[in-house]
Amino acid sequence: MGLHISKLRTGIVFSLVLAFVVTTAVALYADVPQMLGALARFRWEYLPLILALTLFNYICRFFKWQYFLKRLGVHIPWIKSLLIFLSGLSMAITPGKVGELLKSYLLKSTTGDPISHTSPIIVAERLSDGLAMLILAATGLALYRFNWAVLLILLLVGLASILLIQNRTLSLAILSSGERLPFMARIARPVRAFYESSYTLLQWRPLLLAVSIGVISWSGECVALYFVFTGLGIAPSPDLLLKSTFILSVSSLIGSASGLPGGLGTADGSMLGLTRLLVTTSATLGGAATLLIRLCTLWFGLGLGVIALLTFRATQHTGISMKQEDSEEENSTQGLEHETTSNTLPTLPLSERQRGLEPASAPARNGDKAL
Repeated sequence: MGLHISKLRTGIVFSLVLAFVVTTAVALYADVPQMLGALARFRWEYLPLILALTLFNYICRFFKWQYFLKRLGVHIPWIKSLLIFLSGLSMAITPGKVGELLKSYLLKSTTGDPISHTSPIIVAERLSDGLAMLILAATGLALYRFNWAVLLILLLVGLASILLIQNRTLSLAILSSGERLPFMARIARPVRAFYESSYTLLQWRPLLLAVSIGVISWSGECVALYFVFTGLGIAPSPDLLLKSTFILSVSSLIGSASGLPGGLGTADGSMLGLTRLLVTTSATLGGAATLLIRLCTLWFGLGLGVIALLTFRATQHTGISMKQEDSEEENSTQGLEHETTSNTLPTLPLSERQRGLEPASAPARNGDKAL
């Protein structure tokens, strides 16, 4: 366990260093003095609206999280569930977002459900979000014909994974074959539990519902990018909204496919390049828009996740302390009742107590009958 935590900390430190390098590179590319001037002219009254649209994304995705928990029969108060869901955002800059398994760990500490039972929810979230992004990106593919081959490969990989999981006969045969291998025999039960949960979540009906929620939720961040562009002085239009949707969805997909923490570098670079290609030729406005939207999505979510995680830990410790106090109070009450009962027993007269303590007579000790 300590080794895993050490690796996770190393990954987070690496992610923070990479984030600093990427931010510096974007700022230098955009010409720092000119970019600062563009940010100074930004319509900052749009900022609450942009953050609200990001929150809208998180709220919709929380409903999807709740739906997945219900499908797996996991019962938990919705406030604790919300804190666990938001806590996962604190792991957004871990490589490949593997840190989001924190949600399964927190669920186990709260409900006792094994990690192998609930971790497929993270996979289903990523898969349904990816398919939703592909749908949003498709709105612009016909017009802009950018990177359609990459998006097609991602779509085929996603559909192939779903079809394999839904083919129960083939999946169980693969699992049975794998269990014969020595190193697989030890983890056969968790792997099978993982598959059973994945099969439950990725059937067509729940999957279509999850993808539909994903399209609605991620549309919020696409509109947020639209307001970033208009806040920087770009003329609003339906075409700009379509381009904003295409840019955010494609750059997010490229960032996810890269496996880099938070898509750092890949998502930022593709967003900057697409902005210059489709919206404005100005490197200054492109760099400013990229840094602003990343601040209002990735880093805003990260901060929200840290707050939620600290709140969850505080409430967990409070709950444990209250249980310990209740247990101590119950033990104290039981001790008091025992002491009171002892004190209220009828007291025999001294002479009777002395007679009770006198040694038995010789005949009685020898078992003889008294005449």
